Amino acid sequence: MFELVQAGGWLMVPILLCSIIAVAIITERLWTLRQKKVIPEKLLTGIWNLLNKDSLTEKHIDQIENGSPLGRVLAAGLINRHLSRDLIRESIEETGRHVVHEMERFMNTLGTISTITPLLGLLGTVIGMIKVFTAITVIGVGDPGQLAGGISEALITTAAGLTIAIPSLIFHRHLKRKIDELVVGMEQEAMKLVEFLQGDRKSFSQ
Repeated sequence: MFELVQAGGWLMVPILLCSIIAVAIITERLWTLRQKKVIPEKLLTGIWNLLNKDSLTEKHIDQIENGSPLGRVLAAGLINRHLSRDLIRESIEETGRHVVHEMERFMNTLGTISTITPLLGLLGTVIGMIKVFTAITVIGVGDPGQLAGGISEALITTAAGLTIAIPSLIFHRHLKRKIDELVVGMEQEAMKLVEFLQGDRKSFSQ
């Protein structure tokens, strides 16, 4: 492995750095964006029970807010539950925008890595071919060893760049799709809460 990195030249350093960052982002986002962590089961039912019993306290709201991304969104509605429907929805939407922004954290970085690593590999190819033609100019084609070094550098950097870019792009799209699905789920739960707070308890319980 070290021999391959060494043969690829100095461009292997930023390519490997990109791979480390990509793996860290993918691992962290997959862990953070788990369905049960973002949209806990029975969270809305628990809120409904507290409201039905008229036992919802500030402590409960703090626990809901700190428990999950969905909890933050619902807590915004609960804090403003005595206001009009439009104001409740506005507070939920405002909090929702912040939550979605946090859910998309590092996604731009992952997308950038999937874009630049093939370009780094291509740059390595160009540098490697320049070395090949420089060697031909200086010593001719009589020394295959000199030519092979430049060609191997070109191929190794290209392969390394694509090896990192392809899975990075796949996970970037997968995570974006996952975020979109979670956002839709949170919107549905938030709208159920709004309906409940406005007195449509039958609709909520269904």
